[in-house]
Amino acid sequence: MAQPTLAPRLLLALWLCCLVGRANPALSMTFVHPGALSSQAELDFIKTRIQAGDQPWRGEFEQLQHSNYAKRSPHGLAHLNSQQNDATVSREDAAAAYTQALLWYFSGDTTYATNALAILDSWTHLQGFTSGAEQDRLQAGWVGSVFAQAAEIMRGYPGWRPAQIQSLQAMFKRAFYPQLNNASVWNGNVDLTQIDALLAIAVFNEDEPEFQAGLARLRARLPAYIYLTADGPLPHPIAGDGGNLPQFWFHPVRWVDGLTQETCRDNGHHAQFGLGSALHAAEVAWHQGVDVYTENQARFTAALELLATQFLACSMREVSSNPVAVSDRFDTWEVGYNHYHNRAGVALPNTQKLILEQIRPRSPRIIWNLAYETLTHANLPATPAGAPGGK
Repeated sequence: MAQPTLAPRLLLALWLCCLVGRANPALSMTFVHPGALSSQAELDFIKTRIQAGDQPWRGEFEQLQHSNYAKRSPHGLAHLNSQQNDATVSREDAAAAYTQALLWYFSGDTTYATNALAILDSWTHLQGFTSGAEQDRLQAGWVGSVFAQAAEIMRGYPGWRPAQIQSLQAMFKRAFYPQLNNASVWNGNVDLTQIDALLAIAVFNEDEPEFQAGLARLRARLPAYIYLTADGPLPHPIAGDGGNLPQFWFHPVRWVDGLTQETCRDNGHHAQFGLGSALHAAEVAWHQGVDVYTENQARFTAALELLATQFLACSMREVSSNPVAVSDRFDTWEVGYNHYHNRAGVALPNTQKLILEQIRPRSPRIIWNLAYETLTHANLPATPAGAPGGK
């Protein structure tokens, strides 16, 4: 399929944002660590709750202890073909590194720290992605975001030598940046997954130009992924939509607040990846003192509530004429719910009901870049961006 360009105004705005983020030498951020998906204050809060035996944290922690990822050893590759078994190897290693980083932080057991670092170190030899297919960009998003989350937590381990940290940073630049900096023209969940990884890696690398470029892409993609009736009769255009927005959005019967670009594709799967990745990116920004949440509150909360309502009712609620599956439930609701309900005080009754009745009791805890949100973001204390607990 031909790859259409962005609408002129959106293209100009995105180009200017990226230009400022990459080229302005006056920009100067002080990155906060750990400061990707979780802050130190949040991790310390969870650790205290686990030690006290409080739920759901204690139960989630014990699940991690008994998972296969808690025992996995390194399998680092020099080259990664995302269309072969390499993809599974990289995803499993990323999940194991993150799992063991969390287990180390919450237990203090240095065995977990040693193995988490061994996994990360084994991937410093990666030269790049080799399939040459669009799948490389998605794979880089999936594994890059999780590797970066693990690395951010492990920054606090005194046994990780500066030279090892620099080797991992160099690998991210060499292997991941080329895949993440070229926005996918597939469905929006891919671009949002790339953005999630780009922001998390930029924090670990203390790379302000990449961080600003990721923010610019997030702000361009969100109104092209989550629709509000205030946008007009159709959503915002974006590269890859083929100039046919109804077709790109899989022909909704009704355009309603909170509809995502993939709701009518399969809201039980890809829509959760898109929304979850977008919220992850907003959370990373929040921990660095950038509030993407407030400017997108109407979009995010409408999307959460619409999708939760559809799941609770096992019905597409008259937005699609297709029998779209609503069966999958992933642990990707807590980040958005925690921010808007616990930090901002917004009532999200359907999201809350879904989390309590379906997500916490039985959803898989990790699938690609959607990982352990009930452990890391359930019922966190409210802290503002820029405050010690917010960072």
